Amino acid sequence: MSVLPAFRRPGPVSEEAFARGDHCASSPLSVHDLTVAYRRRPVLWDVDLDVPAGQLVAIVGPNGAGKSTLLKAAQGLVPVASGRVSVFGKPYARQRHMVAYVPQRESVDWDFPITALEVVLMGRYRRVGWCLPVGRSHRRLAREALEKVGMADYAHRQISHLSGGQQQRVFLARALVQDAMLYLMDEPFAGVDAATERAIVALLKDLKDAGRTVVAVHHDLQTVPHYFDHAILLNMRVVAQGPVREVFTEENLRKTYGGKLTLLSDAAEAFARR
Repeated sequence: MSVLPAFRRPGPVSEEAFARGDHCASSPLSVHDLTVAYRRRPVLWDVDLDVPAGQLVAIVGPNGAGKSTLLKAAQGLVPVASGRVSVFGKPYARQRHMVAYVPQRESVDWDFPITALEVVLMGRYRRVGWCLPVGRSHRRLAREALEKVGMADYAHRQISHLSGGQQQRVFLARALVQDAMLYLMDEPFAGVDAATERAIVALLKDLKDAGRTVVAVHHDLQTVPHYFDHAILLNMRVVAQGPVREVFTEENLRKTYGGKLTLLSDAAEAFARR
């Protein structure tokens, strides 16, 4: 049994609809006028967007721009002041089985006494049932997922004894075995070594080839054009959204980050040359 069986992709969001901000029922993730506030201080303000199906989508923006909050609000993990979020045209609560989430590494208690294989098997609990024994087929899928991310030899290693990059690979394997249609990833490349980064890039491409949609918070502006198809430039509000080749420009980056930053100029110029 393949870890990533192919699915027929839902109807894509047209470029015209994407530019207008119209909402499409087949969009993996639609955000409608979303506002989130912490202690009466807005973190997201009137965010409105559609995520195109079967694409790799980067959310970029400065620290405190609400990137992680957007992923959490989409899953009901933080309270929403106004607006709504739909997954394939329905509320998240009815579609949670179609969504897999990879949180930031810093938010995980890595001292919890559990093996890498057991972490990955947690991704199957929704299908197995929390109080039922895990069958051979689920264990096989978990081992295949670990092999997919290059961690098969560490299946029985305590998660606390793994390096940061290895821990990140295990959490990606956990998301992989959920067999979701929409993957939300919060900084999957943060603090990983070069080998892990290559493994993550290969996994993202496999997910796309299987018709899945990935939305990832990403900080390395220079790799956005190489790793992603679409970009959402966010700073409390959506500054720009759409295909990377159209929206990932120096002007939009300046609007998102403010001021003239050498890194932004270099990233935009490198992409223009490419």
